[in-house]
Amino acid sequence: MARVLKQHFPHAHISMLIRRYTAELVKDNPAVDEALYYDNDDNLYPIMYLVEELRKGKYDLVFHTYPRFRAALITWLARIPIRIGTGYRWYSFLFNRKIYEHRKDALRHELEYNLNLLQALNCRIKYNDITPELRVQSSATEKVKKILAELGVTEDRKFVILHPGSGGSAREWSAEQFGELGRRLGQFPELTIIITGGKGEEELVTRVQSRVGSPNIAFVNQLSLGEYAALAKLASLFISNSTGTLHIAAAVGTSVIGLYPQLTSLSAVRWGPYTDKKIIFTPTNRPLNCMQCTGEKGSSCECMNSISVDEVLAAATQMLFREQKQYAGSLHDKSLLHGDNAR
Repeated sequence: MARVLKQHFPHAHISMLIRRYTAELVKDNPAVDEALYYDNDDNLYPIMYLVEELRKGKYDLVFHTYPRFRAALITWLARIPIRIGTGYRWYSFLFNRKIYEHRKDALRHELEYNLNLLQALNCRIKYNDITPELRVQSSATEKVKKILAELGVTEDRKFVILHPGSGGSAREWSAEQFGELGRRLGQFPELTIIITGGKGEEELVTRVQSRVGSPNIAFVNQLSLGEYAALAKLASLFISNSTGTLHIAAAVGTSVIGLYPQLTSLSAVRWGPYTDKKIIFTPTNRPLNCMQCTGEKGSSCECMNSISVDEVLAAATQMLFREQKQYAGSLHDKSLLHGDNAR
């Protein structure tokens, strides 16, 4: 959105109101002039503190890409003249320019829903030129290369990242299946398997490691987001459940395999990685109202586990060992570039 806005309004000052832990993803972005923080060390700033900060900035308009009552109230109290958001929430009266789209129907990608908010300013969107791009700082890359070298992963060696968690945001392919996939990929002598996880996912990563068996490397909540982006960029392939790190890997240009539930609200159509270099797996012939699937997120169920290791392994070897040009052409033939099931 920031990039498109800068193209239409090159002299505009663009700020992002973000959680502090995501700051490295915004840093050095040429389309973002300023980062404003919604929290301090995971504690949300008081409402009136944020109101005063926004008043000081004398902002002309705000886009609510993640509509929540608290944020809507803050921008209303800050008296920002133009407040753009969805027209379908009970608190939508706090917005004075509304876009009427039901995101829950997942008819398009989240990125496209966000870009459609720009219609409130009559921005024309070129949907063939909106792939997200994330810049990786050279200092982060050098640090990660040094860490890898100390662990025996030289620059000429391929490695695959397995990220088995979802941070509780989606249904998950099981640790056992990730572990079996890693074990079989680890049989290729030219590959190193790296398993990553976030805070609270130590046990999950340990379970995957024990199944992989062969020498592997784990990073659990040890890297900053900037360093993680550098690690993802250096990888030959990134395999993950639906979660933010998958989007980071796609945005730095790495080939990705995503494992997504069949549920409409969690589907790859809306939440998949926005890149041509992807293969997506989704359970087939499974109910959209599966009681297991609609239960506690961040755990596996038989629907997700119906995706076989054989299928994912075949896709992984295809992406790792085919010539890139040949691989891209085969994906187009199979319609895999548009979030369809890799089967």
